[in-house]
Amino acid sequence: MNELLFLKDIKRGEEPFSFYPRPMLERDSYICLNGKWRLAIEKNETGKTEPSGYPYEITVPFPPQSALSGVNVTVGQKDLLFYKRSFEKPLMKEGERLLLHFGGVDNQAAVFVNGEKVGEHVGGYLPFGFEITPFLKEGENRLSVVVQDETDPAYPYGKQKIKRGGMWYTPVSGIWQTVFLEVVPQKHIEGIRTLTTKKGVEITVLGGEEEKTLLLEGKEYSFKGESLLLPAENFEDWSPEHPRLYFFTVKSGKDEVRSYFAKRTVEIKDGDILVNGKKYFFHGLLDQGYHPDGIFLPPCEEELTKDILRSKSLGFNMLRKHIKIEPQLFYYFCDVLGMFVFQDMVNSGKYSFFRDTALPTVGLKKLPDSGVFCRVNEQTRDFFIKHSKGIIEALYNHPSVVYYTIFNEGWGQFDCDKVYEELKDADPSRVFDATSGWFEGKKSDVRSLHVYFKKFKAPKRKGMRPLILSEFGGYSLPVMGHRFNTEKNYGYSTYSDREAFEEAFLSLYEREILPAIGKGLQGTVYTQLFDVEDETNGLYTYDRQVCKVTPERMRGLAERLYQAAAKEAKEEQ
Repeated sequence: MNELLFLKDIKRGEEPFSFYPRPMLERDSYICLNGKWRLAIEKNETGKTEPSGYPYEITVPFPPQSALSGVNVTVGQKDLLFYKRSFEKPLMKEGERLLLHFGGVDNQAAVFVNGEKVGEHVGGYLPFGFEITPFLKEGENRLSVVVQDETDPAYPYGKQKIKRGGMWYTPVSGIWQTVFLEVVPQKHIEGIRTLTTKKGVEITVLGGEEEKTLLLEGKEYSFKGESLLLPAENFEDWSPEHPRLYFFTVKSGKDEVRSYFAKRTVEIKDGDILVNGKKYFFHGLLDQGYHPDGIFLPPCEEELTKDILRSKSLGFNMLRKHIKIEPQLFYYFCDVLGMFVFQDMVNSGKYSFFRDTALPTVGLKKLPDSGVFCRVNEQTRDFFIKHSKGIIEALYNHPSVVYYTIFNEGWGQFDCDKVYEELKDADPSRVFDATSGWFEGKKSDVRSLHVYFKKFKAPKRKGMRPLILSEFGGYSLPVMGHRFNTEKNYGYSTYSDREAFEEAFLSLYEREILPAIGKGLQGTVYTQLFDVEDETNGLYTYDRQVCKVTPERMRGLAERLYQAAAKEAKEEQ
């Protein structure tokens, strides 16, 4: 497969990351604002909206801590980031509106047009936007963004840490995803939701005029209101082996958008996770989504596809996106290329080595997530739930996303049963892993274990929950000339040569994973796909230049896993 063929119809300009960033709701009026901006970094002063000057030229959307930004500086916890650029007011017909969109800004952003405040947003991983029509003037307009990022545990922060090292990585601040404009009619389509049920494929169009028309593969479907139900039998199932997508256009009054859907269901039945009624073995890798030159982003969109294809070339069918949200294009590429995604929520709250690592390592994995052991205040709880619902909303349409992890290894964990219920209600169509690793509650769709320092042996099944080994392995192979840190190394069971590393990896699956498939194990997540900064436990180096294993042997292993799972599924029937 030529991984670039499916990008040919996505509008692109000369700016970095200028492919249309939202394939689920694409318009022709797209104007990319990536590229050169001015930047100032100054100490925070209450109410300050202008710096003393703009000494830096930064390349958006790369964060200022990255080399690709052209700035490559440390941002202090008490610093403010001041961004500015100009744009020409686009041609607009009478009654049309101009929308301004941000894919992601870490963490607290205030947005100004021509010196007037148009809105604020908090939360570094989610898209947001504003209508800016009332603030425009003819000709050149000034856009400025003021950002504060304290890497505060009250907000989701993931693996970012001011003092990076070990399993903690370089933090990012400010704009780190695409900024764009689009012209829309006054009454325009605000969103599209797609859902496959036993009745068919339901397409919900939010906003717009009452009467709408959907164009799909040469056919027109006219309907009134929000929803249209298409018969399920008209469409082929989506799967990693056959990632069939259906692209369509919706017209509503003067508005027109393009989108797509897939026929894909996920359910748990008789203790098994079924995709389109078929039991799968989820053969996965932990994917942190970090890059040496752009930190949260690679140099260009094509590199996102290459990461997915690298995983598929080794026989894997799933990526666990670990405590980070990617640009929408990543999930689109997973939809197109056929890669299951297990998506983590982004943890907040303070990490405690004693509570969250030391005690579980010696076997104490039953601590409560309320009372004296819970160190999460009400503000942090409320924002975590709000942010998690935002993730669900942002990723709702992607067929590749089949599974959500709420809490990982106790970091920021609180009232896991109640949180599970609230998030499951927000999206009953996917699997929810309430507590990945330890500190299990009573409610979760799966039993989710992490095993690093002892032999994995499938435990007796509790009820009818599917068993997922959601982290294991972590074997380390430092590759000279391809290391982020030549002085420090982080990983488990370090090996000095590729042959020994590969044999240990294959032996791990042979001894521990294959025997467990017949005992209820339905998915594994090996740590990890790539080295990340100090961590050298990836199957690829951090720069993606060296694959530490032999692809042919990895694909052979994968085939054995899939065959064992298929045999078990057949015996269960």
